[in-house]
Amino acid sequence: MNLIYTIKPIDLAGHRFHIQLDIHHPDPREQLLKLPAWIPGSYMIRDFSKHIEHIEAVSLDKTEKKLKIEKLNSHTWAVTTLGADHIKISYTVYACDTSIRSAYLDEKRGFFNGSSVFLAVDGKEQEPCWVHIQAPEEHKDWKVYTTLPEASKHPKKAKRHHFGMYQARHYDDLIDHPVELGTPHYIRFKAHGVLHEMVFSGIVPNLDLKRIADDCKKICEYEIAFFDPQHKKAPFLDVSDRYLFITFVTGNDYGGLEHRSSTALLASRYDLPVKGQKETSADYIKFLGLVSHEYFHTWHVKRIKPQAFVPYQLQKENHTRLLWIFEGFTSYYDDLILYRTGLISQSQYHQLMQKNIQYIEQTPGRYKMSLAESSFDAWTKYYKQDENARNSLISYYTKGAVVAWLLDLFIQTNSAYSLDDVMRHLWQTFGQNFFTGDAKGLTEDEFADIVYHVTGVKIHKFLDHYVYGTKDLPYNKFLKPHQLKLSWDDQPTQVNIGITYQTQNDCVIQSVLEHSDAHRAGLSAGDTLVAIDGIRVKSLDKILQRYQKGDTAMVHAFRRDELREFKLTFTTYTQPQCRIQALAKKIDVMTTKKSSKK
Repeated sequence: MNLIYTIKPIDLAGHRFHIQLDIHHPDPREQLLKLPAWIPGSYMIRDFSKHIEHIEAVSLDKTEKKLKIEKLNSHTWAVTTLGADHIKISYTVYACDTSIRSAYLDEKRGFFNGSSVFLAVDGKEQEPCWVHIQAPEEHKDWKVYTTLPEASKHPKKAKRHHFGMYQARHYDDLIDHPVELGTPHYIRFKAHGVLHEMVFSGIVPNLDLKRIADDCKKICEYEIAFFDPQHKKAPFLDVSDRYLFITFVTGNDYGGLEHRSSTALLASRYDLPVKGQKETSADYIKFLGLVSHEYFHTWHVKRIKPQAFVPYQLQKENHTRLLWIFEGFTSYYDDLILYRTGLISQSQYHQLMQKNIQYIEQTPGRYKMSLAESSFDAWTKYYKQDENARNSLISYYTKGAVVAWLLDLFIQTNSAYSLDDVMRHLWQTFGQNFFTGDAKGLTEDEFADIVYHVTGVKIHKFLDHYVYGTKDLPYNKFLKPHQLKLSWDDQPTQVNIGITYQTQNDCVIQSVLEHSDAHRAGLSAGDTLVAIDGIRVKSLDKILQRYQKGDTAMVHAFRRDELREFKLTFTTYTQPQCRIQALAKKIDVMTTKKSSKK
């Protein structure tokens, strides 16, 4: 065992883990150590190294001797080894990030991704790693939840969820299995014979675990069979004998991060079902959609990857113009699978798609940024959105999902195939042997040729217009052959000045849409609305109900600590609502199930 990591919660109130790294046979002159700058799946430089509070190195050959350790840049340290054959690195990590991207620790739970706590040993990234996970002194009743294999001479007799030694095949494997510590709510189920575990940390009164497990079983079984209809083999069996859903439950959070045999989720307790609740609420649909999305990533992005991610370069940005495929297509299938499995109705599915279309049509940034550009600039724009984001960018998740839907309809109109066939081809070509054979990824310009190879449909112009260009999506052009129609309810309800705002204390503008009434009047993000025509702004919506198109009003607002006056002319009504209609009975292209003939 040349590389042994030991991690222990040492200061629950102060949110600190202690990590010890034992390195046998280090570089005899200088050993470099590196911590990733980002975590795969979340495309932003996060500088995890800033949370390392103290680090030291010692030689353990004969007597413990302190070694010089020097930081070279934001993510790299150099240890002067002096010919030592065994060295130990000790450091403390501050863990107070409640997201699913880093690490967290308090008196109730612990959580960490390896990318934020485990230093990589330069030159030894392909060597096996052992991890000793130790219990905090205060909580011997805590358990361990991870898909890292336990290091046991008799794996079948290993006690699951216990503190002790775990193992990884190499560093990339080590950092792709998040770990949950504590006493969470727990349930398990099998999907096509394979164990799936779910843990929920946080206060969740009356949580209906059985309903969640039953519903998630449908999702998992469908997605396994979707990619492998013949054998129904789970993809993660190449690295683990089970799959783990780790969910941290809060008051109002949402998000997920995929891993090779698990996922870490954030969910609001109000999105989770209560025992005895029979209806499927919009909030619960949101949670099921998140589960469906992250599980789909087990195939699509963890194994089917852009070439730019093969391998990941963890010290710098990894740019690709293909996130609209890897995130957008996943966002298309996550809700579609809920419908195909009967978890939501056709009407509920259409409402989800309508919401996506509504977002696109209300986003001026769609004319400035293509989907390909949105993908490429995820690192600096999508993940670092400011008050001007709606005016300058488009989401490769949301527009990517709608483009995937229209592309699916386009393929079905012009062939006997569907996007399903393309996805299975991608799996067979790039995914199913990714961790066991030659790893290769999808290059930046080969997708159109792959679609043509699988379906015989040429999509080059489609991509030029709607992926690499910024043309408006002609929805009904693609819907009409399938007896579907998108219509807009253009009955005006009230004037819309084109802002988003928060009213926790005062009415503060968060963003101003370009070319809106507010923009033309001179209002700006950050302004605090004080009065409109002399009436104090307490409820902006109620005030706006008193105006009609063509009216004008004097607006007083504070910009910083200066009182400003603006003349506002009302020209725009609230954005019309879109509606997807079936023009003929029993028309349901969403349930199309076709198998490849090529």
